[in-house]
Amino acid sequence: MGDSTTTDVNSNEGLNQLLAEATALAEAMVAWRRDIHANPELGLDNPRTQSAIASALEPLGLDIRTGDGASWLTADIVGDADGPTILLRADTDALPMTEHTGESFASTVDGRAHTCGHDGHVAMLLGAARLLAARRAELPGTVRLVFQPGEEGYAGAKVMLAEGILTEGLAQPVTAAFAIHVTPNIPAGYLGMRPGPQMASADEFTVRIKGRGTHASTPHFGIDPMPAAAELVGALSTMVTRRIEAFDPAILTVAHLKGGTTHNVISDEVLMQGTVRCVSARTRDRVEELFAEVVHGVTSAHGCTAEIDYHRGYPVTVNHAGITELVGDVCDDVVGPDRMFPLPSPVMGAEDFSYILEEVPGAMAFLGVCPDDIANSLEAPSCHSDLMRLNEDALPLGAAMHAGVAIEWLDRSQRG
Repeated sequence: MGDSTTTDVNSNEGLNQLLAEATALAEAMVAWRRDIHANPELGLDNPRTQSAIASALEPLGLDIRTGDGASWLTADIVGDADGPTILLRADTDALPMTEHTGESFASTVDGRAHTCGHDGHVAMLLGAARLLAARRAELPGTVRLVFQPGEEGYAGAKVMLAEGILTEGLAQPVTAAFAIHVTPNIPAGYLGMRPGPQMASADEFTVRIKGRGTHASTPHFGIDPMPAAAELVGALSTMVTRRIEAFDPAILTVAHLKGGTTHNVISDEVLMQGTVRCVSARTRDRVEELFAEVVHGVTSAHGCTAEIDYHRGYPVTVNHAGITELVGDVCDDVVGPDRMFPLPSPVMGAEDFSYILEEVPGAMAFLGVCPDDIANSLEAPSCHSDLMRLNEDALPLGAAMHAGVAIEWLDRSQRG
């Protein structure tokens, strides 16, 4: 990328037209979003959603590829085939929960709901496709649109990377990436992001503490794993506060603790499960190392043994500083000044867009979609709430930002 991400701002005069053009597509974006919202699909297999996306893209005459191991789809908008390539991503899957929003277009499938805004992500990227396709001849490179299933815990991005989304079918490989995630907890029409770590890694652990069962009246005949589990909960919390640097933090949560069957029997096993979230790879490695040390040390002191299953999930989502700055510049041109604000700290949720950002420089921005009838965005039902709603008036802004970032990045890359 070099200096191409720090060229003078306001260099692309056409950017200020994008929002008006996107607003003209608002009705179509709302229709796409509501159709997907009413028909949610889970995990890596989103065939109906994939088909709806392909139908919306068909009039644009784009080169479309579909996945093998998952129902992903890419569409390429090619200007100068010898120029660089930027990737724009939207996720397509829903959550395994039932919504209670009362919307007229609410999920028609019990136990499935678009309560994280992925339906809006798809609609915004479809809108951006129209804006970019209209400028195809002027693009000094290629824009690869990526519609990805399996973000909600299935690592769909890893599947796509393994199937070549950064290189296959492209004259020039992808060398930058951008994504938008909606949030009702930011006022509609505003964007927030930060350079460096923006979202945390997310790991999971299961610990089985094994003792020897006996009657509650004769604890000396057995080895009680319950006191070991009780001490371990506190010891793990202390481990984080006393052995992990405060300015490179971790959050360790014991969320599930289960042992015993009745009031007068000492069980031979206690199950403990939870999560670990970090904002740097260094701390992530350190927590995993210390976790095993503390678990084995505490359980051994109680005469117990422990089996640990420590599973690494999504890595830290790290925004490239230069591209983050570029997104802010584009926001000034597309939406107006003072609509982009810096996040004061990372968000401790996780995102599988992080896998793509490990391969190429890029960034994710949060787009505010607080509903009009909620005065304080901090009080709005958040993503993953069964009451989560989004303000559809923000969809054109997201589409314009997708298109604007792609156009500006390609232009700056061409100029060097």
